[in-house]
Amino acid sequence: MGMSGAYGKGDEKESIATIERALELNHNFLDTADYYLAGHNEQLIAQAISGKRDKTFLSVKTGMMLSPMGYGPVNGHPDFLHNAVMYSLQRLKTDYIDLYTLGRVDPNVPIEESVGALSALVKKGVIRFIGLSEASATSIRKAASVHTITALQIEYSLWTRDIEAEILPTIRELGIGLVAYAPLSRGFLSGAYKRPEDLKDNRVHMPRFQAENFYKNLELVEKVKALAAEKGCSPSQLAIAWVLAQGKDIITIPGTKHIRYLEENIAAEKVQLTEDDLQTIEAIMPAGVVSGTRYPERFMSALNR
Repeated sequence: MGMSGAYGKGDEKESIATIERALELNHNFLDTADYYLAGHNEQLIAQAISGKRDKTFLSVKTGMMLSPMGYGPVNGHPDFLHNAVMYSLQRLKTDYIDLYTLGRVDPNVPIEESVGALSALVKKGVIRFIGLSEASATSIRKAASVHTITALQIEYSLWTRDIEAEILPTIRELGIGLVAYAPLSRGFLSGAYKRPEDLKDNRVHMPRFQAENFYKNLELVEKVKALAAEKGCSPSQLAIAWVLAQGKDIITIPGTKHIRYLEENIAAEKVQLTEDDLQTIEAIMPAGVVSGTRYPERFMSALNR
C-alpha cells in the first residue's frame, strides 16, 4: 500500500527492488488490493514478480470503491466481485490469485452471497483461497458456513488488540489464520516520530496521531524503545516479534517501500521474547491503553461488521 502513495510519494524503482529483495530472502507473501491507487499497486507488483510468479504468494483485497475523497462505499455484490477479480488478473499478469480477500463486509449484501461468489471463483480456478478483512465474529461464522475461510486480515499490534476478546478465539476455533496488518501501528512504534508535525501524509487524519493523543501514545512508545534497547533490537523489531509471539497461526505484513526497512523487519524473526519479556510488555502496553480510535469516525462503521 505504501508503495502506491498511502504514506507519501513512493519510488517505483526502489519499490520493485524491495519486492525482489523480499523474494530473495524467501518472504513471498505480497499483500495488495485493487483499490491501492486504482490498480497501480497490482501493476507495480506485476513488474517485480515477472518471471517469478511461482515463487510468489499473491494476496489481493477487493470490495472497496474509490471516490474523490478517498475510499468510498463497500461493494460485496457477486457481479462486482466477478468483474474485479478479472481486472486484477490482468493487472497482475497472472491467471490465478492465491488469496482473494473481501476487503470489508458490505452491509447491503449478505456475507453468504459474497462468499458464495468467491467460492465460485475457487471452483473456476482463478483464486485458490478465500479471505476476509475487518469482519465481525458473527460474519466470520456465516462466511465459514459457505466456504472454508483461510485467513482473516485485520489490524493487530501492541496498541490495537481489540480482536483478542472475540475475533481471535473465533478464528482459532474455525482454523482460520490471521494476517496482522499495521503491526508497527503505521510506523508509530518505530519511534521515528516525535511531533504530530513530523507526519505529512494521511496519518494526520487518524485520531491516534493527533494532538494530545499523539503525546500520550508517544509516552508508550518511549517505554517500548527502552525495552528494545535492553533486548538489543529496534523498537520495530520488538513490535513485530510481539505479534509473532502471539501464535504460530499469525503472520505480519509490515508495509515498507525501502530495502533497509524490509531487512530490519525480517530480522525481527530472530528476536526471542521470554515469558518475562511478554509480561513486561503487557505491563507497559495492556490492551486498550492507547489513546484515540484507529480510524477517523466516518471509517469506524466499516470495521467489525
